[in-house]
Amino acid sequence: MSEKIMVNIRGVGEAKVLRGTSLFELSEKYAASFARPALVAKVNNELQDLSRPVLYDSAVEFLDITNSQGFRAYQRGLSFLMVYAAKTVLGKKARVVINHSINKNFCCELPEFDEISKETLAEIEAVMRAAVAKDLPIERHTMPKELALSTCEELGLYDKISLLKYRTNMSFSFYKLDWMYNYFYGEMPPRLGRLDKFKLVKRTRGFMLQFPAKTEQYELSELAPENRISEVFSESKRWMRIMKADTVGALNDKLCQDGNGEIIRVAEALHEKKIAALADQIMQEHRPIVLIAGPSSSGKTTFASRLGVQLRVNGAVPHIISLDNYYLNREDCPLDEFGNYDFETIDAIDTEQIVDDLNALLAGESVEIPSFNFYTGRREYKGNVLKLSPADVLIMEGIHGLNERVGGGVPSSDKFKIFISALTQINIDDHNRIATTDARLMRRMVRDFLFRGTVAAKTLDMWPSVLRGEIKYIYPNQERADAFFNSALVYEMCVLKQYAEPLLFGITPNDPHYSEARRLIKLLSSFLGVPSETIPSNSILREFVGGSCFHH
Repeated sequence: MSEKIMVNIRGVGEAKVLRGTSLFELSEKYAASFARPALVAKVNNELQDLSRPVLYDSAVEFLDITNSQGFRAYQRGLSFLMVYAAKTVLGKKARVVINHSINKNFCCELPEFDEISKETLAEIEAVMRAAVAKDLPIERHTMPKELALSTCEELGLYDKISLLKYRTNMSFSFYKLDWMYNYFYGEMPPRLGRLDKFKLVKRTRGFMLQFPAKTEQYELSELAPENRISEVFSESKRWMRIMKADTVGALNDKLCQDGNGEIIRVAEALHEKKIAALADQIMQEHRPIVLIAGPSSSGKTTFASRLGVQLRVNGAVPHIISLDNYYLNREDCPLDEFGNYDFETIDAIDTEQIVDDLNALLAGESVEIPSFNFYTGRREYKGNVLKLSPADVLIMEGIHGLNERVGGGVPSSDKFKIFISALTQINIDDHNRIATTDARLMRRMVRDFLFRGTVAAKTLDMWPSVLRGEIKYIYPNQERADAFFNSALVYEMCVLKQYAEPLLFGITPNDPHYSEARRLIKLLSSFLGVPSETIPSNSILREFVGGSCFHH
C-alpha cells in the first residue's frame, strides 16, 4: 500500500500527502490559502472534525465561520469553553444551561443562582480569554458507555446521563478541554486559538454568549435587546421545567413512565388555552380585523382555523383569508439576485389591493376576495364576495401579515396583530440546543414530501432562501404584534422522526446536502418515537403530517 495519497483540497488543488496526515495538519500547512482559520472539514462530502486522519484519496473542503456548518462548530466550541470556564469558577458540578438563541447569540443561565453578578460573569469571561490565549486543544476521545456515564456523574452532567441511557451505542465520543469532558452534538474546532471573538453580556436572568457574525469581517453580531420574543422563550422554558420535559432525556423518561397520552394532551391543552385567551381578548377589544404573521412552517393556517373556532364560541363569525390569494401574477413577480422569482418578498404581494379591500370591508362594503392559482401563476376571481356584519371577524394570515404595507392603512383600534412561530421549548441537553429553524425545517420537509411530492434534498436546497427572506421581511416586524403564539409542541420531534428519517436517509453521499442530512438524522436519533395516530385532528402538527380536520 502506497505511503502517499492524493488529496484534492478545495481552494488549493491536488496535493500528495502521507497517509494518516490529520486534517488539522493539512489546515495548518495551507492556512495561507484561506481568509479565516478552518474549524471543521468535509471529506468526500462528510463533515469531520480536524483531528481525523486522511487515509485514502479524498476531496477535502475546509470550512470556516462564513460557512453555516463552520459557524455551528464555532458556536459549539465557544459553548464548551463557556461551560468549562463557568465550572472552573463555580465548581465542576455547577449547572450551566444554554437555553435558546436570539439573533445567533445564546441565552444562558445558571439555574442555581437567582442572578449572576457582573463580577462573577467577568471572572468566567477572564477564564475563557486565558484559555484562548493558551490556545488549548479540544481533543476527541472515545469511551465505553459505562465510563461515559460515570464521567458525566463526576462532572454533574446529569442531563447527559438521562440522554445517553436511551442510546444503543456501546461507546461515545466525548470532547476534552483541559480537565473537562463533555458530550456535544456535532464536530468541534481543533483549538481554542481559533475562537478569539466572543463576549458575555449580563441579562435580567442569566447572560448572553455573544458570537461573531457569520461574515468575513468577523465582528461580533448585533446583540438584540431583551424583547417580547425573549419573554415567550422564557415562559416556554419555565413551563417545560414544570412538566419535567425540558431536555430530550427528560422527555424520553416521561414517555417511558407515563406513556405518550399525557404529554400530548397537556401540550395540546396549553395551545387551546392560549388560543381561547386570544379570542377572548379580540372580542373584548372589539377588533374586527386579525392579522397573523410568522415564518414558514409555523402553523399559521391551522392556528387561524383554531382561532376561528374560539371566536365562534364567543359569538363571532370568522372569515379566514390567506395573503397568498393576493400574489401578483407570476410574470409581474420580482426576481431575486439569482434571477429566480422571489416569492418571499413583500413586493410579490399586491399590498395596495389588500389595503383597499380591508378598508372597504370596514366601511361595510361588499368585496370580492381573489384566489391564487399556483398552477397557472395567476390571480383569479370566482365570486367569493364578502361583506362584514357587526358580528364578523376577518382573519388574514400570511408571512407578511404584520408588515405595515399590509395593515398600515387600517386604524389600530380595528386590527389585532398576532405573531406565530415554533419556538423550540426543548433542548437535547443543557449544552446542546435545538434550533427553532431545525424544528420548522423538519415540519416543512415532511409536509413538502407528503402533500407536494417534493423530496428532502429539494427542501434542503430551498431552505436557505426561505431563511434569508424571513430575516429580511418577517422578523423585523415581529415586535409590532399585539400578541405572540408559540406553535411548538414538545412531543413533535418524536412524531416527525418517523416521517423525516427515511427521507433523510435517502440523501446519498454524492448529494451536496448529505452532511446536513446526517446532522439532522443524528438529531432525530435522540428522540423516542410516538405514533401519529395519537395526535388530535385539530393539532397544529396535523398540518404537516396529515389528518387535519381543517384541511382536506
